[in-house]
Amino acid sequence: MAVDMLRGARERRIRTGGIELCVAELGDTGRPTVVLVHGYPDSKEVWSEVAVRLAEHFHVVLYDVRGHGRSTAPTPLRGGFTLEKLTDDFLAVVDAVSPDRPVHLVGHDWGSVQSWEFVTVARTEGRIASFTSMSGPSLDHFGHWIKRRMSRPTPRRVGQLLGQGARSWYVYALHTPVLPELAWRGPLGKRWPGLVRRVEKVPDDGYPTASLPADAAHGAWLYRDNVRARLRRPRTDAYAHAPVQLITPTGDVFLSDRLYDELDTWVPRLVRRSLPAKHWVPRTRPDQLAAWITEFVRAHEDRGGEMPAPVAAGRRYADRFGGQLVVVTGAARGIGRATALAFAEAGARVVAVDRDAEGAARTAALARLTGAPDAWGEAVDVGDEQAMEKLADKVAEEYGPVDVLVNNAGIGLSGPFLETTSDDWKQVLDVNLWGVIHGCRLFGRRMAERGQGGHIVNTASAAAFQPSRMLPAYSTSKAAVLMLSECLRAELAGRGIGVSAVCPGIVNTDITATARFTGVSEEEEKRRRKKAARLYGLRNYPPEKVADAILRAVVRNEAVVPVTPEAHGARLLSRLAPRALRALARLEAKL
Repeated sequence: MAVDMLRGARERRIRTGGIELCVAELGDTGRPTVVLVHGYPDSKEVWSEVAVRLAEHFHVVLYDVRGHGRSTAPTPLRGGFTLEKLTDDFLAVVDAVSPDRPVHLVGHDWGSVQSWEFVTVARTEGRIASFTSMSGPSLDHFGHWIKRRMSRPTPRRVGQLLGQGARSWYVYALHTPVLPELAWRGPLGKRWPGLVRRVEKVPDDGYPTASLPADAAHGAWLYRDNVRARLRRPRTDAYAHAPVQLITPTGDVFLSDRLYDELDTWVPRLVRRSLPAKHWVPRTRPDQLAAWITEFVRAHEDRGGEMPAPVAAGRRYADRFGGQLVVVTGAARGIGRATALAFAEAGARVVAVDRDAEGAARTAALARLTGAPDAWGEAVDVGDEQAMEKLADKVAEEYGPVDVLVNNAGIGLSGPFLETTSDDWKQVLDVNLWGVIHGCRLFGRRMAERGQGGHIVNTASAAAFQPSRMLPAYSTSKAAVLMLSECLRAELAGRGIGVSAVCPGIVNTDITATARFTGVSEEEEKRRRKKAARLYGLRNYPPEKVADAILRAVVRNEAVVPVTPEAHGARLLSRLAPRALRALARLEAKL
């Protein structure tokens, strides 16, 4: 089972401190070495999906921590799992697999806890090129965090202590003599795989391995040998001597992100990332982790430690969207292009979708220059269900799960209802409404099945709040998008998927260049289109402001987001003075 999960791995045994460590290697040994350290109650196989992705670019090394997997346990167990002995093991591994070059270290859960020790003690200095931490703090930093809050208590600090104390319930349980071992070797060990799959949405793919009961029983000594001693007497010299990338799963039930509030004090070179996911991210989000680890390792191999522009410059939302996969429809121009570029600037991977192939490709090229080196364009008519199904399949198969979907494609149509034909209605609804439905259904379903959250943004309009005698088809389509977003938000909230309806007013885009006017001659339609374009230009509200509102809506998980003063005004009137809006609707705009 273990060998199958680590496809193509080469195994070796390394003796150190009276035990044998099982070490697996993938990839070309001539490339930079990345060492992956697993947590509790895991074995090295927790990294299998991350490892195979990293092996395309690096020499990847995984090892079973002493007493776990196929590594032997110390005798006696008590005192055999101290951080000092775990550091001995790490140095034995890196001396064997990369004797002449420093390694890039990655740790999750207790793998991260012990890796913080590796990266802050003097005897490993020069052996670690970078460290990526997730879901596991330094016990020394944690100890100082507790002491600061106890020495100067405030309501907020007391709340933080109590909150983390409640999250750490399992730590107290693992300090209980004998009972944890009995539970793990008995009913808990049998039920754990199903529990993790149900709660964390971990795939049923052979993880955890059959060694779980023994791993968990041995691993209880990680806590007993280290936690109380370090929290009572934390080191005062626990400064990182290598650059650190901190990845914080926002849905982690075991650790509060407040634990890292003072981390900059201990880490001079720190990059922060947040990931909408639960605790076991190596199993649930291997694509995202591999992308971020690859970026961080390359930054400290190829650029001498200089991070890519979005992270290095501290641009807005880089810690939130870096490496995430974002699909934007209607991306050839206007709000769609501005949104794609805003996500690219934040370090996201961008798919620019539009029926205008040349425009989509141009947006993708600009996104690559802005900060999304892997951005690409797709020519798709969002109103074509089969085409959208093919797009969703292609994105899933070639690039992984989508984190953010922006259904932005739309067309304009003006003219009285009685002069709007069935074909006119079909054209507007196919793009403005059915395009959104197709996107939500096809990509939203995959988000829900993945079980790790996500976000859907649907571009509606201020017209969704405000009736108009001249925009019956357009306003109806956008009001439907607004209501669809509200319904979908309620349905998907329990799955951790946010849904936002963004409602711009008059924005200076070229939607007027493609808008149609019914009930008039071709010459009159051209005149009205030209005049509308001039009015939008005079209004001069840039699409970049709408793009910023879209990113902010995702970060804050906002439900309805009016953009532009007239959109805010229309929404306010729709709530407080709907009669006034109806009176305005009777006025005929002269174009």
